[in-house]
Amino acid sequence: MTTFENFYHDLKELAEKYETSNVSIKLENDLDNGIIKIFGEKITALARAKNGLNDATELAYTTAEHHPYWNLLYNSSEIANTVLENWNDKLSKDSLEEIKWAIKELSQVLEKIKS
Repeated sequence: MTTFENFYHDLKELAEKYETSNVSIKLENDLDNGIIKIFGEKITALARAKNGLNDATELAYTTAEHHPYWNLLYNSSEIANTVLENWNDKLSKDSLEEIKWAIKELSQVLEKIKS
């Protein structure tokens, strides 16, 4: 067992200790990739989606033009960010225009990748 796996098991025991005090903590892990996520009791599906998308958006921002697919990821994540930010509201005219522009960019990138 690796040190990281040991850490996860210790963390899991700590979370279980708090659960006996009626503090709901959810742990998710992907130990093969060195990832542990901790969610508190007030986490919502929308908050989880926004948080997960932040990782994809960060990858799109940091890879810049160094990867042939960065623009696909960037524009897709921008669309998803706009949708999630307006999840409980109506999409404004400006938001719809941003989405339309990103879709146009996606189409152009796909054509570029094909050739």
